[in-house]
Amino acid sequence: MSAADLIQAARELSRAVSTLRFGPPVAHVYNPLDYAWRPHEAWLRRYGDGRKRVVFVGMNPGPFGMMQTGVPFGEVAAVRDWMGVREPVQRPADEHPKRPIEGFDCHRSEVSGRRLWGWAAARFGPADAFFEQCFVLNYCPLVFLEASGRNFTPEKLPAAELRLLQDACDAHLRAAVAALQPQWVIGVGGYAMKRIHAALGGRAPVRIDQILHPSPASPAANRGWAPQVDAQLVRLGVFVD
Repeated sequence: MSAADLIQAARELSRAVSTLRFGPPVAHVYNPLDYAWRPHEAWLRRYGDGRKRVVFVGMNPGPFGMMQTGVPFGEVAAVRDWMGVREPVQRPADEHPKRPIEGFDCHRSEVSGRRLWGWAAARFGPADAFFEQCFVLNYCPLVFLEASGRNFTPEKLPAAELRLLQDACDAHLRAAVAALQPQWVIGVGGYAMKRIHAALGGRAPVRIDQILHPSPASPAANRGWAPQVDAQLVRLGVFVD
């Protein structure tokens, strides 16, 4: 139950996915656990110690969140100002000109991250209070970009490529859950919940469910995401209103 276990698991995941190769339409692959390792490790070291009651799991990094800061749903202002994490970020070797990595100098806001971490701050107050009970992971650490710069979501990969990726991500999720020992593992969206069931089903004494994804691509999320998620978590019994 130490941050060191999470750090080791993240290093192993980064090594495993760095050996994978992906064909068209994927043209560029970013691994924030490589070029943004310093803020990711600092975040794990600061907030990853101890048992967590609830672990939230997202899908993969967004362009102005973890892709820039190395922290899941890592909207720059939330990571820098609320969590107090700011570390140098390098550049990926094969950078797409339309998707530059600016690290903490990125001025774009990740809407999903702003919503998720804004909800956490409103409900718990200081970051320490949230991370005392909860943690957040991304199932897949990689960003997939088409030649145009458009995001390509991992579930659309060919079966053979996807299977190897899921093997590495499943192993990491199991290791992280073993370290955090939560009562609940909550998918942020349906894809994440499916992968949680695939990785953990029958192997860990945890309760698994999902909440609405905060992406602006979801019409439901644009109609007051935070109160809907509060209601979902209360209905599930994760939190008491």
